[in-house]
Amino acid sequence: MTTNSTSTRVLLAARPHGWPTDENFRVETVDLPALADGEVRVVNEFCSVDPYMRGRMNDVKSYVAPFALDEPLTGGAVGHVVESRSDALAVGDAVTHQLGWRDVAQAGADQFRKVDEIPGVPLSAYLGILGLTGLTAWVGLQEIAALKEGDAVFVSGAAGAVGSAAGQIARLLGASRVVGSAGSSEKVERLTSRFGFDAAFDYKAAPVREQLPQAAPDGIDLYFDNVGGDHLEAALDVLNPDGRVALCGAISGYNETEPQRGPDNMVNIVKNSLRLRGFTLGAYMHHAPAFYAAMGPWLASGEVVHDETVVDARGDVGATVGAFLGLLRGENTGKMVVRTA
Repeated sequence: MTTNSTSTRVLLAARPHGWPTDENFRVETVDLPALADGEVRVVNEFCSVDPYMRGRMNDVKSYVAPFALDEPLTGGAVGHVVESRSDALAVGDAVTHQLGWRDVAQAGADQFRKVDEIPGVPLSAYLGILGLTGLTAWVGLQEIAALKEGDAVFVSGAAGAVGSAAGQIARLLGASRVVGSAGSSEKVERLTSRFGFDAAFDYKAAPVREQLPQAAPDGIDLYFDNVGGDHLEAALDVLNPDGRVALCGAISGYNETEPQRGPDNMVNIVKNSLRLRGFTLGAYMHHAPAFYAAMGPWLASGEVVHDETVVDARGDVGATVGAFLGLLRGENTGKMVVRTA
């Protein structure tokens, strides 16, 4: 018996110039072939949309190949096996994988990772706090920026999925003060009331360079950068000697069509013996076991909380495009996921 024998998926129709629009994407439905030996078919419960995907829409060399025109987009997803011709995965198993932006995925079993369903925790958490999002925050703090007990930490874009995870992890690992920036007064309030940040500010209300010294009067020792641009410049002003920066993202420039001006205070890197280090997660997956060992109990005990913005695309996979565009406009609080089943 064939189950879910078609797949509706989103393709890249044209490369965006500046901000993406609906016209850069198209949706198609295809018939899936019968399973070959070793393959499984998965109904995606949730798909992820993430800022890094914007970079992959450009035809430029980067740490990961660009999306191909007229080919299905990919990204994180989680769902259940509905048909299997593999001894490794059985019907009903929950799995994560990278065949998102579609409602049904089919591939060799080695492209899927079985996960345990945790009572009371939505399966979508494996796309966020229990997945690459949380692991990114962990690696950036622990491995890239070498967080030390007593550090004062600043996280930009702190209401996003990685940012909110980074702030909470920093606090649990002994940071003396955690400061965050966000794009609205409501998000700022949430950072302090829900995520345990000691201080936060709205980067749209006044220049970051004016607000950060007020939020961190004694300076900062560690900056977790999701934004770049004016945030990085402001951080270079207040980083204490031997400060460290984990360069995780630069969303402020993702949709720019002209080169951005660099910080005017880079001499501070030399004067204060600062260390700036960029990273992408692929080289650090060996840290996953330590991360899962820590995050599982934190999540179960309520020491870590997570927000999700869930876009309902059941019956309309094309709504994934709107979710992605909304993410780039900052319409999410926490992880943005798309419910596809």
